[in-house]
Amino acid sequence: MAELITIDDPDDPRLSDYTGLTDVELRRRREPAEGLFIAEGEKVIRRARQAGYEMRSMLLSAKWVDVMRDVIDEVPAPVYAIQPDLAERVTGYHVHRGALASMQRKPLPDAEDLLGGGRADLGESANGHSDTGATVPSGPQGGAGRRVAIFEDIVDHANLGAAFRNAAALGVDAVFLTPRCADPLYRRAVKVSMGAVFHVPWTRLTAWPENVELFRRHGFVTAALCLGEKSISIDELAARRHERLALMLGTEGDGLSVDALRAADEWVRIPMAAGVDSLNVAAASAVAFYATRL
Repeated sequence: MAELITIDDPDDPRLSDYTGLTDVELRRRREPAEGLFIAEGEKVIRRARQAGYEMRSMLLSAKWVDVMRDVIDEVPAPVYAIQPDLAERVTGYHVHRGALASMQRKPLPDAEDLLGGGRADLGESANGHSDTGATVPSGPQGGAGRRVAIFEDIVDHANLGAAFRNAAALGVDAVFLTPRCADPLYRRAVKVSMGAVFHVPWTRLTAWPENVELFRRHGFVTAALCLGEKSISIDELAARRHERLALMLGTEGDGLSVDALRAADEWVRIPMAAGVDSLNVAAASAVAFYATRL
């Protein structure tokens, strides 16, 4: 059972995991370095725990203590009960969901391991969880017909969280991030994804676009979403029913880099109407994932 501790000092060192949550640069450096991330809201906290992440501590306003009582009773980590105004002073924003938890990160799986088998094998351990903490469902076709996503340099946490939610909802087997992508476990990305970042196996590539060869070696066709003249439509790509497909989506504004486009096997576009040239990257991912589903 967790220890319930009432705190009334915003400078209490026990609250250090929760200080300055609005400072993106601080969190970008600190959270990965210290091996922590912040889960916000009852549902997200529960999904993180269900995915096997270890809780370091929990921060609750008084009215959320009863709501989270079962979690308090189950975890050994300390639970800090504070007033809403104090929570705002500590975190830097109004914690309207009333519940925060500091969670321990897990080591990321190797990209080679994620590509080695079917969805049932993607990073799965003996207890049914992936190395990223996600429960990995078994697909009826094993390694055949698998789809993965590669996100290049997506820096907006809301876009990244939304893209992860799309991947989870539309059956994408794994997500690969280039080195400069935002952190999927940053608080806003986790929140926007509604915890989907816990349920899609993912890892970060070490070299890009050189790592395209890794996908090719595992039998994947790499399809880059872009507006190039030689791009085929997403419907044409889907009709080809590639056995293994890696969908590449680029950063906000500029899209995929020239080097990534050169490395891709196919260029693909989503047909637009009414003079609109493209979609937001998160919206484009949803369309691409839906169109290429099996």
